[in-house]
Amino acid sequence: MSAREQDALLLLRQSIVSSNPCIPTTTENASSTSSVDLSLATATFLQFSSPSQISIPLTTSTRFISSEKPVDLRSIYFAWLKREVAIPEYNASALALNAELAGEGGAGGEVQNLAFVERLDLITWLEGASEESEYIKPLASDTSSAAASAQVASGAGGGIVATTSGNAGQGKTIDPRLAEIYNGERCMGNRNSVLQGTKPTNFSHVRKLATPFNSRKSAHAANANVANNHSLALNPKAPIRRPDPIILLSPSASSLLRMSNIKSFLENGIYIPPDSSSSTSSSSASILHISRLLPSIDSTRPIRFIIVDTPEQFKPEYWSRVVAVFTTGQVWQFKSYKWQQPSDLFGHTLGVYVGWKGDQRPESVQSWGRRVLKTEVEKWTVGAGTASRWRDREVVEEIWKAVEENMMARGWRRDSGPMTA
Repeated sequence: MSAREQDALLLLRQSIVSSNPCIPTTTENASSTSSVDLSLATATFLQFSSPSQISIPLTTSTRFISSEKPVDLRSIYFAWLKREVAIPEYNASALALNAELAGEGGAGGEVQNLAFVERLDLITWLEGASEESEYIKPLASDTSSAAASAQVASGAGGGIVATTSGNAGQGKTIDPRLAEIYNGERCMGNRNSVLQGTKPTNFSHVRKLATPFNSRKSAHAANANVANNHSLALNPKAPIRRPDPIILLSPSASSLLRMSNIKSFLENGIYIPPDSSSSTSSSSASILHISRLLPSIDSTRPIRFIIVDTPEQFKPEYWSRVVAVFTTGQVWQFKSYKWQQPSDLFGHTLGVYVGWKGDQRPESVQSWGRRVLKTEVEKWTVGAGTASRWRDREVVEEIWKAVEENMMARGWRRDSGPMTA
């Protein structure tokens, strides 16, 4: 069985994408129900049924790297099981599981607590939404295949070469049928033989004629290098791909838009109360993803937005990706932000206030000026249903238009993120 077919990360991803559950077991061959143990505290193997029947020890190190060391399969599977819980609940669950592992009857070891951005990147890759991850090392077979392809493309390596057992004492043999095919090949020449021809030709006179052109070309290349070096000094770490923009919600209980109803509002243009049974998301979710096509930035691919209600797991560079902050006018919301004063915050990103139509707006929101978009939705009527919420679409389109204009002004483009924080 190849390394790719035994790779724990690939097996877990294939099981998730194909909706074939993997089962924690206490033995490698789970032939009886007694050996199936859904508790990660006592299980020692993870059994996969797709694409083949195989059991992998939960202590197996994977290609996912955290803090410069590989993460074991138990920690990866635990992070997937807890993908929709809030960050504090994930941390508490990890501590509880480690206590059970170390206790009597536990399997031993401990699960590694992944950081916010690592969990997000891992879950995105496992779901199949991304084909690459900066935390996952490539397979050795993929690396060697890429190197071989590059060598052939550059001309450093030819096609298939027949190697016999007597070549340099390597003891490598070739199928006789392939050897017969290779012996029947006729060499048609290569690049060098075609250019050189069958008789020597003196091109020294051409070199003299080309000297003035080469000198001008060298001077132009030197000037271009100086310009490139100057631009690299201004931006030493150019983005490899466009990052996902971030939208911050207010964690206030009085906010009309929270994690439970923001997805239906921004994607479907329908307002539903956050505590309604019709809400599309769990109120305990810590991360949400929505996609929206913004034609002025990218007219062919929808842009994926990340929605959170707290920046407690932010790295410093994440703040440049914040494109909108939903607020209720309560200043305590900004205490954990990079910019704690509303004047500073809304000088760097767009503010959005959504209130009930007909209600008086908070004085604080009024005083923050035009950098805060002030919108209103019709009050919710019990029993009216979503069919009467057709005016919500106008409010949503107004918000997306403001977000798009703000992103364009800050330098978001088809293949790059903002230019400044």
